[in-house]
Amino acid sequence: MRRFSQRNSLVTLNDINVTPLLDLAFVLLIIFIITTPLMEQSIGLKLPVGGSNKATAKQDDVVVVEARPDGVYYLRGRALGADLRLLESRLVEEYRKNPNMVVRIRADRAGKFELPVNIIEVCRRNGVTRFDIATDTQGGR
Repeated sequence: MRRFSQRNSLVTLNDINVTPLLDLAFVLLIIFIITTPLMEQSIGLKLPVGGSNKATAKQDDVVVVEARPDGVYYLRGRALGADLRLLESRLVEEYRKNPNMVVRIRADRAGKFELPVNIIEVCRRNGVTRFDIATDTQGGR
């Protein structure tokens, strides 16, 4: 009897239990589904109403520049402060990496008119001719 019980303990398993692997895959999938939209959020601005929601550029070519009403500029969601020279140098770097770059300007509708105009002037000075101004197509207030 003793030999029989020892032989059972030496038997190897030929099957892999995939249930824990599937559970892990589903948990990771749910985490990615939930966090992806959160990573694409930017600063909260009330955009002006108008325009259309048709995208004309590839998403990889779009560089988002935002201007808060207090004069702080953001590039790709990172604050650059109110320094236009820093914004200009970063935009030039981005343009050298991707000559098909499109600058999407997001500015608060209650902010100064000067802020988006400064971004446009920085683009024009450095040969960036492709830019657009983000608007709210649904008229949200």
